[in-house]
Formats: sequence, structure tokens, C-alpha cells
Amino acid sequence: MRILVLNLYYPPDTSATAKMTQSAVEALSAHHRVTVICGRPSYDPTARRPWKLFQSEECDRTTVIRVGSSDFPRFNMKKRVINYLSYTALCIPRALFFPCDLIIVMTDPPFAGIVGAFIAMLKRKPLLYNIRDMYPDMAVGGSIVEPGALSRVWEHLHRWVLRRAACVVVLGEDMRARIMAKGVDPSRIEIVRDSVEVPPENSKQPPLDAEVTRAIRADAKFVLLHAGNLGFYGAWETMLAAAGELSGEGIHFVFVGDGANRARLQSAAAAAGLQNVRFLPFFPTSKISSVLAAADAHVITVKHGLEGVVVPSKMYGILAAGKPIVALAPRGTDVAAIGEKRGFAVFADPDSPQELATVARALAGDPARVKAMGCASRLAAPDYDRVKELAKFVQIVDRFAAAKKSEGTREA
Repeated sequence: MRILVLNLYYPPDTSATAKMTQSAVEALSAHHRVTVICGRPSYDPTARRPWKLFQSEECDRTTVIRVGSSDFPRFNMKKRVINYLSYTALCIPRALFFPCDLIIVMTDPPFAGIVGAFIAMLKRKPLLYNIRDMYPDMAVGGSIVEPGALSRVWEHLHRWVLRRAACVVVLGEDMRARIMAKGVDPSRIEIVRDSVEVPPENSKQPPLDAEVTRAIRADAKFVLLHAGNLGFYGAWETMLAAAGELSGEGIHFVFVGDGANRARLQSAAAAAGLQNVRFLPFFPTSKISSVLAAADAHVITVKHGLEGVVVPSKMYGILAAGKPIVALAPRGTDVAAIGEKRGFAVFADPDSPQELATVARALAGDPARVKAMGCASRLAAPDYDRVKELAKFVQIVDRFAAAKKSEGTREA
């Protein structure tokens, strides 16, 4: 089949959707001709491209078309919206006149599903909607968009997309439940989880970087690490309040990464005099294994009301690293439900600093439990191997190819 993939971000951009899109495209291109329509890189200033209306790159059976969208840094929301709108304005006409048999759309920009459904309708082609983050639920729940006329219209259009899509691919059971609650036929919903490359059991592990370990651990007795985007979905204030309760006990909260809330949280921690809270920048990709290994336990956080809206992909890398997880998230989320069932995670209410402090104190005082949870993580990791999850995605797409072939046979 000729497959058209729509997503603003694609490598060298380093966003989660860029990486996932690339993985899916590489898997699909073994059997299909894939074309990606993306925007100009905007994550890394060194990867920026000169402006051209359209730029094409060929790689084996894959074509990457970069439209001349703006490439403002993503940390300014107003300029980020300009990136979204300029990409959409150029993507639509290019996609409309590009021959394809199937359209796959993700959720960058946040209204990409609506754009993809509109294009699929005009081209009379099937749509596979791969939801990475649930909009507008995330925008409203994260206080990015106020409840009102705009969010109601957005939700109405999003439900139209869900009804029109031939298949909706989601990241977990919690997101599947959220989609079903919107009236979508369960038979059209498929789960393909974010995943991780699981090394062979006896393979040699890369050496850990001592400087990374020192930067993260400093003089802490026990480190709770959040590595990733400090966006609108996390219970950040709960973490800072819990850190205040644990002050002087050698239990540190370390944030590695960046995002819209970092400056505010850093200021709040400084104003409160929290000596056991530290903020570090992202480390190079080559150092990720050292970052994951440096912590005693990792925090994965989702605010109440956002269960099934945001499904943090960092869980799978933590499992492969053999580290415990503190699920600062509602019990209905996959990380809390699966983690408690399989023994690699402990739950703490995202609205309760006292509960988080109690959990952290208990883990810090029980090395045997921490070790057992780490072993449970390693045992669970192979169930989320990237090769297996990508194979599921390819099988879903292959069903469209089989249907197309069957239709051609009937017409003949």
C-alpha cells in the first residue's frame, strides 16, 4: 500500500511523537511505500533547516516531505501555535494531492486528528487515528484551554474524528476506556503501547557515566527521579510539598528535563527553601541508561482527571532499567494498575503530599523491598518489547492492505 503519515514532528526532532513516528514508519516501510508529511525541525537549534516551501528526503521505501512551517522554539506557547497553524496550512494542500491508500495521523499538532479526518474524507481514503495524547481533554484538564465554547466545538469535532476513523490506536487500557466512554465501538479500538528495546538477558550492559550519577545523586541518601517533560499533566505541587515534609531526611526529588512548568517549579522550590529538590537539564541520548540507573526509584505522575488522557511512555524504559516506580497517579491509570499488580510500582494519591512522603520514606527505609521491585521491573520489561509492539501496529495496517486487495479482487 501507499501510506501517508501526518505528524508535525519527525527526527531530527526529539519529541516522543517524532521518535514513535520514525519507529512505526521504519517497520511499515518493509512492506509498504510510506510518505511522511512533517514540519521543519524546531527542537534542537543545531538541526534547524533553511526555509523552503517543501523539502523532500528519500530513504529506502520512505519519503519525508518537510513543509515550510515556522520553527519557533516550543517553549513559547503562542509561537508554538504559529508552528501548528503554519504546518497545517501547508500540510493540507500537499496531502490532498498526494496519492495514497491509507492515511495515518497522530496528535501533533493537538488538532491533527481533525485535519487528518478532513483530508481522508475529501480523498475518500480510510483513516487510522493513532492517539498519543487525548485532546481536547488534555488541554482542558491541563488548564491550557478554559472550558467554554472553544472546548465544546473542539470536543464535538474530535468525536466526529473518532466516529469516522476506520481504526483508533491507543496507548493503554486507561486510554481505551476513555475512548469507549465517548461512544466509540470497542471493535475499532486497538492498543499498541509505547515500548522499549529490551536487551538480551546475558548481553553486556554499557558502562554507566560517573559524572551523570554524581550530578543526579549528589549527597542524597535516596533519590526519587522524574526524568522527562515538566508539562501540564503532572502533580508537581504535590511533589514539592512532599519534599518539604521530607526535608532533612536525605530523600531528594530530582527533576531531569525541561518544559512549560520548569521555571515556575524551580522558583517555587527556591522560595520554599527546598534543599532536597534539584533541577537538571536533559542529558544526551547516549547518557539515558546512566540517568535511569542513577535513581533509587522513579516518579511517574498524572493528575486526577487526566487518566487515559496522558499515558507516560517513560514507564517502559524504567522497567528495562530495573528500577521501582512511584505511581503518583489515579489508580485507574495503567502505571498504577499494572505496576501494583506486577509488583514494580507503589501508588500515591496525586493530591496527597503526605501519602507521597509516606511512600518515599517507606522505600528509603526498606532496601530489600526496593530491590524486589527492581527485579519485578526487569521481569515485566520483555512484555513491552518494541519489536512486539511494532509488529502489532504493522498487523493492524496489514489488515487494510488485505481489505484493499480483497476489494480489488471483487472488482476484477
